[in-house]
Amino acid sequence: MTREEAWNLLTEYNKDAFHLEHAQIVENTMRYFARELGYGEEEEFWGIVGLLHDLDFEQFPEEHCIKSQEIMRERGIDEKIVRATASHGYAITVDIKPEHEMEKVLYAVDELTG
Repeated sequence: MTREEAWNLLTEYNKDAFHLEHAQIVENTMRYFARELGYGEEEEFWGIVGLLHDLDFEQFPEEHCIKSQEIMRERGIDEKIVRATASHGYAITVDIKPEHEMEKVLYAVDELTG
């Protein structure tokens, strides 16, 4: 998935300026940490995960991190993106525990930038 494809998907489900700005802030922060933590070759992936992490929040707040999995799977998006984005809802709406360092960073970054 390219950044442009991720942005198009995000803007299909999100119109509110706050949500779009938050997505970009998380994206850029995730890119920063990818570089800082030695995952520079995965910076694009980390950024896309950050951009899409709240894909379903605006339209489906009661199904946050649940509906996004359905939306992404219907579109054939890589399961690594589906899992990573959903993991930031651990112990709130999903039981997908952040395991990879990137997922743990997303979990923290979302709270710090929200």
